[in-house]
Formats: sequence, structure tokens, C-alpha cells
Amino acid sequence: MTINQLQLAAGLLCVFFTLAVQAATPVRVDGYTVHFNAFNTDTLQPSMAKAYAIVRSKNRAMFTLSVMKDNHGVSPIGKPVHARVKASATNLAGQLRDFKVRKIDEGDAVYYISVFHVSAEETLAFDIQIAPEDGGKPFSVKFRQKFYTR
Repeated sequence: MTINQLQLAAGLLCVFFTLAVQAATPVRVDGYTVHFNAFNTDTLQPSMAKAYAIVRSKNRAMFTLSVMKDNHGVSPIGKPVHARVKASATNLAGQLRDFKVRKIDEGDAVYYISVFHVSAEETLAFDIQIAPEDGGKPFSVKFRQKFYTR
């Protein structure tokens, strides 16, 4: 990994976890901790958006998540885990959306992201299905997020 890639990865890690700390409490399930968040893409730094081919816009949003295997005594945040991730969301009108999830593997960090369009003051109820590839049993994470586009 080049210095530029390391800097981008560190920046992405900081943005994703900073945003996650502001908006969502990590979820712990059966020895795993899931950090997640959803936000408008116009909040991303331009260089980060470009590096990951994400269009910055008030009318676009994204969710990010990472799955960490609890690693007591070794690391306070755990060890990144590869997983099969499927995501969907329902709006207040009951319309279901399935999301294409992209894995970003930075070696020491693994993220799952999805970018999608949103309307003004749209609330989405997310249902994220996670199947850890290290043999852990599948589980889901559910959360709601309201998006503002103005």
C-alpha cells in the first residue's frame, strides 16, 4: 500500500468512525461489534469521495458499516471481519429498497458501503443482514435515519 493509499484509508476510517460516533451506538451481537452510520454524501471530503468514486450531493446518501470480532485484551476495537452483507430499507410509505453493498478492504480495515438517492426529509428504516465469513452465525442490525437535503 502506498503512502497516499494509507493516508486515504486513515482519513476514511476517521470520517466513518467520527460520523458513526456522532449518530449511532455500535451494536454488539454474539462476539461481534458492528459500527454503522448513514449520512448525506455532501459531507464527505472531496478527495475521499473521489478516491472511492462516490458522488457528493445533498440528494445522495450512503451507509457505512464495519464488522469487528471482539478481541479482548488485544485490541480495544477488535479485529476486522469479512462478511456477506445484504441491505434493504423501507421508507415511511412502506416502499422497500434493496441496496448494492460494496466492500472496501484496506488490509487492516474492512468497510461495507452503499450509496443511494434520498428525498427531502426522507426517513429510512434499514435492515442489514450480516453473515460473518469467520464461521460466526448470521445476524441483523436495524436502524432508522432521517435525511435532510436542503
